[in-house]
Amino acid sequence: MKAAVLTQLNEDLEIRDDVGLGELGDGDVHIQLVSSGVCHSDLSAQNGTIPSGTPCVLGHEGAGIVKEVGAGVTDLAAGDHVIVSFTPACRKCRMCLRGEANLCETMGVMASTPHFVIDGNPVVGFTGCGTFAEEMIIPEAAAVKVEEDIPLDIVSLIGCGVTTGVGAAINTADIRPGTSVVVFGCGGVGISAIQGARIAGAAEIVAVDMVDSKLEMAKKFGATHAVKPEDLEGAKLEVTRGEGFDYSLECIGNPATIRASFDAVRRGGTAVIVGVGKMTEMVQFSAFELFFNEKNLKGSMYGSANVRTDFDRLLRLWRQGKLDLEGMISRRIKVDDVNDAFRAMQAGEVIRSVIEF
Repeated sequence: MKAAVLTQLNEDLEIRDDVGLGELGDGDVHIQLVSSGVCHSDLSAQNGTIPSGTPCVLGHEGAGIVKEVGAGVTDLAAGDHVIVSFTPACRKCRMCLRGEANLCETMGVMASTPHFVIDGNPVVGFTGCGTFAEEMIIPEAAAVKVEEDIPLDIVSLIGCGVTTGVGAAINTADIRPGTSVVVFGCGGVGISAIQGARIAGAAEIVAVDMVDSKLEMAKKFGATHAVKPEDLEGAKLEVTRGEGFDYSLECIGNPATIRASFDAVRRGGTAVIVGVGKMTEMVQFSAFELFFNEKNLKGSMYGSANVRTDFDRLLRLWRQGKLDLEGMISRRIKVDDVNDAFRAMQAGEVIRSVIEF
């Protein structure tokens, strides 16, 4: 089958048509991919920000149709439509039992288990997925069934970026109606965070980005203000009279914007870090400011979501016209064009490309 394979960091993906699948194991499902989002995290794997190893079939945001299931699979059957989740939410580990399914302990096992075969050698998929391939095998716990009348290109976006961004706003930050929010970064996750803040009832939502077209897009999705970094202080003065925002959502993963996100909130406010940064990069805070300002600094992994319930919740919001998914799709491409999609994402020209198989 055809697949896009990362063979070397900071190089174009290799588009191959000879990629195979391994054996279908107990508890596994074999999926025919219909659609895959091209997420910034895939780009982060290509440039080494997120360790993935090579070779690796990229892609982790997808949807498709179950072709067959392995022994012991009880919740899915051939023909079911599913969203791929890079977090298994196994419902059995300590994290899942604590109600923190987004931190499922089986995530590492899934990510390190190879299900592809290239030149006779086993190869992993990114985060255990590999949605830049026509077919894939994942654990049953990583496939969430959805109703068959929902278009799968729409469904695929729920698999990562939308859940991460909307979830960061409504789950991690727990934004309250009538409050003020600033969002750093207006890519796919940032736009989703803006939508989440709007759904949560924020009175003011300030979007911050360096690209004019992304700022204009942010307004279409619910931002009340859209500014470049140098104009943020003016927006803070206008919206909060200089006190600082109630919430900030950092959707970039850069030490400078993480620090700026923390600085932007008022005393007692909440700064949520959604973006993925490099392990080697550090952010510095003084011991006194952490005590004196009593600000809440929180990480957000996968929007603090439980995919078993939140995928359905997001799709219900979409059905009611409260969550715009169609508008987030900038380009529809084939897997052969994924490198062009990466370059367009780096240039800030697109929010989300969707691969159609």
